[in-house]
Amino acid sequence: MTDDRILEKDSPSKWLIRLIKGIAIGVGAILPGLSGGVLAVIFNLYEPILRFLGNMRVNFRKNMLYFIPVGLGTGLGIILFSLFVEKAFGQYATLFTCLFIGFVAGTLPMLFRTAGKEGRHNSDLTILIGAAVIVLIVMVFGGSMAAQITPSFSPWLLSGALIGLGVIIPGLSPSNFLIYLGLYDKMAAGISALNLGVIIPLAVGLILCVLLFAKGSNWLFNHHYSKMYHLILGTVIGSSLAIFPTVVLPSLTAQNLVESGMTLPVALFLSVLMFIVGAIFSFWFSNVEARYSVE
Repeated sequence: MTDDRILEKDSPSKWLIRLIKGIAIGVGAILPGLSGGVLAVIFNLYEPILRFLGNMRVNFRKNMLYFIPVGLGTGLGIILFSLFVEKAFGQYATLFTCLFIGFVAGTLPMLFRTAGKEGRHNSDLTILIGAAVIVLIVMVFGGSMAAQITPSFSPWLLSGALIGLGVIIPGLSPSNFLIYLGLYDKMAAGISALNLGVIIPLAVGLILCVLLFAKGSNWLFNHHYSKMYHLILGTVIGSSLAIFPTVVLPSLTAQNLVESGMTLPVALFLSVLMFIVGAIFSFWFSNVEARYSVE
C-alpha cells in the first residue's frame, strides 16, 4: 500500500514544498536535540517513507518521483547546517556543545509524553533507567577509547549509520554520540568542504542503515511501542549526561580558555546560559510539534 498523496498530480509548488521539508529534515538529522525522524513526523512524511521503504516494488516510479525533492533537500540541509557547525566548533566549541545539549534537554518532556502515549508500565521505566545508566557508564568509562578514534572510512560509515537511525527512529538524536566520539565537528567540516572522503561513506552508511532497518523499526514500534520509546529516551538521557564529564569539563582547560579569550567564571556562566537558551528553544519547538504532528 502507498500513501494516496503520492498518487496525486504533482506540481512545481508541491515539489518545492517537499524540497523545503527535506532541508528541514536534513538539519534535524545532524542538529543535537532534534532528529530527522521527528521532523518527518511533523511534515507527515514519516509513515509514507516507511511504507515505501518497506515495500519498494509497489508504485516504485511514482514514489521515487515523490521523494526525490525530499532526498535532495535532506542533503542540502545537512550541507548548509554543516557550514554553521564548522564555525561554531572552532573557538567556542564548549559553548556550542552546551547549546546543543540544551536542545536535547528541552525535548525530554515531549519524548516522555510520547513514550507514554500508549500507556506506561514499571517495566518501561526499568528499561528507561537501565538504558540511561548503561549508556552513561559506557560513555564515561570508555572515554579513552573514544579519544583514540581517527577519522577514516569506517568511522564515517558508522557516523552515517547513526544519522540514518536518527531519520528512521523519531526522537533519537545521533549527534550526541558523534560529539562524544569527537567526530561531530570534523564531520561538519568535511561536509562543508565537500570532501568526498567524508561525504561518500556518510551517505553509504546512512542509506544502508535506512534500507536495512526501516522495515524492522516500523515493526518494532507497531508491536513494542512503549518499550522502544522508553529505550530511546533512556539512551538520550544517558548520552546527554555523559557529554558533560567527557567533553565539556575537559575542554575548560587553561589553554582552551586563553584561546577563547574567556576566564573560567565567564566560560561557566556562558555555558550555562547557552544550555538554558537551547533548552527553552527546543521545549518551544516540541510544543509546536505536539500541536501540528499527525498521529
